[in-house]
Amino acid sequence: MPIRSFRAENFRCLESVVLDADPHYNLVYGANASGKTSLLEALAYLGRGKSFRGAPAASLVRHGAREFVLFGVVDRDGGRTSRIGVRNGRDGLEVRVDGDSTGGMAGLADALPLQVIDPDIHSLVSGGPEARRRYLDWIAFHVEHDYLAAWRRFRRALRQRNAALRAGEALDAWTSEFIAGGERIEVARRAVLARSSAALEGYSTRLLGVPVRFAYRSGWSADKTLPEAVDESLGRDRQLGSTQHGPHRGDLSLEYDERQARRLVSRGQQKLLACAMVLAAADVVQAALGRRLLLLLDDPAAELDRDSLARLLQAVFGLQAQVIATALESGAVRFPAEPAVFHVERGRLRRV
Repeated sequence: MPIRSFRAENFRCLESVVLDADPHYNLVYGANASGKTSLLEALAYLGRGKSFRGAPAASLVRHGAREFVLFGVVDRDGGRTSRIGVRNGRDGLEVRVDGDSTGGMAGLADALPLQVIDPDIHSLVSGGPEARRRYLDWIAFHVEHDYLAAWRRFRRALRQRNAALRAGEALDAWTSEFIAGGERIEVARRAVLARSSAALEGYSTRLLGVPVRFAYRSGWSADKTLPEAVDESLGRDRQLGSTQHGPHRGDLSLEYDERQARRLVSRGQQKLLACAMVLAAADVVQAALGRRLLLLLDDPAAELDRDSLARLLQAVFGLQAQVIATALESGAVRFPAEPAVFHVERGRLRRV
C-alpha cells in the first residue's frame, strides 16, 4: 500500500493525530470544520511539500505552535518501505526521506505519489492554464526519464533570462539555455499527452457519457519553432521585462463539439471532467511505476447528483489505488469492501 502509517503534529487544527491506514479503503467522517480536510491536506503535504489548497506554510501551523511535523511510512517498489518526514514553520521547510534531506520536494513526490480530488477540482477545467501545466508535468515527472532535470534547467534559464531582460543585460547565453530546456519540455509534454489520451477519453466517457479529447497548445505560434518565436518577440520581451513565448505559456485545451460544450457548463460536469483527468493521470502513472498510488477524496459527493457520484466512485475503485475519503457521515460513501473507518472531532482522530 502507498502509506502504512501517518502522523501529524500541530498542522492546522490537528494537535496530534495518528492514522494507521488500510491498504485499500479508508473513510474519515465528521462534522464540518472538524478537521477532515486538514487531515487530507496534511497527507498531501507529506507527498508534495506544499498545500493543495494553496495555503502558505505560516497559516498551516497550529495556533500557538512554532512548527508542524508530518511523518509517514510508505511502500516503495520492490517491497521496500521508506520513512518520510516534513517539518515546516519559523525555521523553514525541512524534508527527509530515509534520513536524507537532499531530495527536497521531488524526493517526497517520488516516495509518495498521490492525487487529490477535492471540491475545487473543477478549477482544473475552468481555471487558468497553470494548473493544467502542472497536471502534465506531474505525469511527466513520473514517466519521462530525466524530466525533472530538464524542467529545473528550463525554469532556471527562464528566471535568469527574465532577470537579464529587466536589467538590460546580454541574453544570448540564457536564451540558448532557455530554448534547449524549453524544447525538451515541449517534447515531453506532448509525449505524455499521447501516452494518456486513451485513458483521458476512457474516463471522460465513463463519467460524462461522451469522450472528451485534449490537445496541447504550445506557448507560441504553431507555425513557428521556439527559436523563431523567441527571436521575433525579443523587442516585446525587452519592453515588458519578461519572456512572452515558451512552455511556461503552454496549455492543455479541451476539444469538444457544441453538444458537449453545453453539457460542460455546470460545475458538477466540470468536476466530473476534472476527475476524469485526475483518474487518467493516476492510471497512467500507476502503470508506469508498477505500484499503487494514494488517492485522496475530499467530500466526493459535493455538487454531484446520486448517479454522477456512483459513476465517479465506480471509476475511483476500479483504479485500485489506496483511497482515503472524507464525508459528513460514516455511510455516505459506499466502498466495494469494508473500509477502515475513522471519526474526527475538534481535530482529534479515532478509529471506529
